[in-house]
Amino acid sequence: MSFERLWEELRPLGRADSGGYRRFTWTPADLDARAWFADTARGLGLDVEVDRNGNQWAWWGSGGDAVVTGSHLDSVPDGGAFDGPLGVVSSLSAVALLKARGVAPGRPLAVVNFVEEEGARFGVPCLGSRLLTGAVAPSRAQDLRDSDGVTWAEAMTGADLDATRLGADPERLARIGTFVELHVEQGRGLVDANAPVGVASAIWPHGRWRFEFAGEANHAGTTRLADRRDPMLTFAETVLGAREQASLAGALATFGRVSVEPNGTNAIASLVRAWLDSRAPDASALARVVQGVTELAAERGDRDGVKVTVTPESETPVVEFNADLRDEVAGLAGGAPILPTGAGHDAGVLSAHVPTAMLFVRNPTGVSHAPGEYAGPDDCLAGVEALTTVLEHLVTR
Repeated sequence: MSFERLWEELRPLGRADSGGYRRFTWTPADLDARAWFADTARGLGLDVEVDRNGNQWAWWGSGGDAVVTGSHLDSVPDGGAFDGPLGVVSSLSAVALLKARGVAPGRPLAVVNFVEEEGARFGVPCLGSRLLTGAVAPSRAQDLRDSDGVTWAEAMTGADLDATRLGADPERLARIGTFVELHVEQGRGLVDANAPVGVASAIWPHGRWRFEFAGEANHAGTTRLADRRDPMLTFAETVLGAREQASLAGALATFGRVSVEPNGTNAIASLVRAWLDSRAPDASALARVVQGVTELAAERGDRDGVKVTVTPESETPVVEFNADLRDEVAGLAGGAPILPTGAGHDAGVLSAHVPTAMLFVRNPTGVSHAPGEYAGPDDCLAGVEALTTVLEHLVTR
């Protein structure tokens, strides 16, 4: 049950021709990864269960005040190998090490695989942890649709799970005394710090907004420019405006997902849907960016004869991780550097309910959500050792 063995077992599952991964929730690739998690956890002597929202739990011991670790196994389209899976594999490896060292936990210990963390299939990130904590209503989750029109409820039912039981799980949440998530760093902070492992201080506020630009379909070869109501023009100006607004606010703004109707080469589009992802150091900067982009889109839409509608899909406030736990984890990790991140995590959702900390493992490429994402073997092992040390301290103190 070494890290290397577990990593090699998981690595082929859901790998695409691009070299990245397409593990979308409830698809065959995701189900294969979930089966691997369950089999591996049972091989470690852990009790495996699936909660009402589809999250997988592997328990060592029972009762409350549990120490929980883990991450997620789903991916963004053509995402890297490490985002999520590194945390799950490291957590299982840490349990194997604790058992091999004869550690007798005084508190229950669990490894969790959260479902739909990326939001790549159904649009809402950290959906499994948001449902667990009651941050997302079950009715909303059941009705979420993927790009093919399949609802969350239909997909979950297809995975032989009961979608009618979705919702907040206060009893399970009350069992968690501490949550620690290990994750590959999604940036170059640890490269600059020359450190293999770091600890998170905070997560920037961030969110997703769906922009719809409704124009009029027409013939690309016969419709005069002056007669067009082309939503692609409004969308294009909005993309440029988002970059400018983010730059002015010291923030980030990205339109990375777009759908076009009717999507014909020789047809003017009738509708463009595009999703804005924005993140900022503080809530006021984030609000300025989103408001600025929304106003710019509406103004340009008026000129182009295009109706613009903006719908918030998710928004997460700034997360400040528990300071005492953060400092304790950093000390146990050998004085690891403490740094913020702009990426969202299930740990950020849970932090509003239980003491939570995050460990980062160095990413020498600085690339994430793409095949170039990487963590070296020695750094991965350093992450496992740091996590093992933290977990041993927490379950035996």
